[in-house]
Amino acid sequence: MVLSSTIRTMTPEVPVTAEPTEAGSEHFRRLLDGMARTVGQKGYAAATIADIVAAAAVSRRTFYEHFQTKAECLIALYELASLQGLQVLSAELNPTLPWHEQVERALAAYLGWMAHNPVLMRTLFIEILGLGPEGLAARRRVHAQMADFILSTVNGPRRKAPALSRELSMAVVGGIHELVLERIEAGEEATLARLAPVAADLVRRVMADKP
Repeated sequence: MVLSSTIRTMTPEVPVTAEPTEAGSEHFRRLLDGMARTVGQKGYAAATIADIVAAAAVSRRTFYEHFQTKAECLIALYELASLQGLQVLSAELNPTLPWHEQVERALAAYLGWMAHNPVLMRTLFIEILGLGPEGLAARRRVHAQMADFILSTVNGPRRKAPALSRELSMAVVGGIHELVLERIEAGEEATLARLAPVAADLVRRVMADKP
C-alpha cells in the first residue's frame, strides 16, 4: 500500500501520534491510502470518491462517515503526513548540540524522509495547491507548525544572539518548501536530501549567525 510504509511507519523509530482519535482507525488509514493511490495515478481533478473507496476497499458510506468531500480527505492526508514529518524533525533534536547543528541534522532527516516517499510528496505538494482557499489554509497551518518548530530550536536557552522572529521563521519555511516544490515539479524527488545544507545555510543566514 502507498501509505503502509509512510503513514504507518514512515520511519520505524517515529510512531504516528495523530491527534484525532479516528486517525488511528483502520478505515481512516485505508481511505487516506486510497486517496494517495488514486491522486498519484489520476491526479486530484480526475479522482472521484468512487475511485478512492475502491482503492481503499471500503464502502462509499464509510467514506462519508469520515469525510464530507474528497477535498477534506486530501487535506486530512496532507496534515497527517505533515505531522509525521514534524515527528521526523523532532526525533533528530539533541539539546546538547548547538542550535545550528540540530537544525542541519533535523532538516537532513526531514528531506531524506521526503525523498523516500516520492509519490506521497508529489501528491501533497502539487495537489494541495489546487484546492483553493481550503488547501491554502491547510498549507498555512502546516507551515506554521514547522515555523514554530524552528523557533523552539533556534531560540533555545543556549541562544545568545537576538531571537528569530516568527515572521522570519515563516519565511524560512516557505523558502525551504519552495525549493522542495521546485525539485518535485522537475521530477527530482530522489535528490531532496541534497537540499539539507542549503536549507540549513538559509536558517543560519537569516539568524545572521555562524556556527
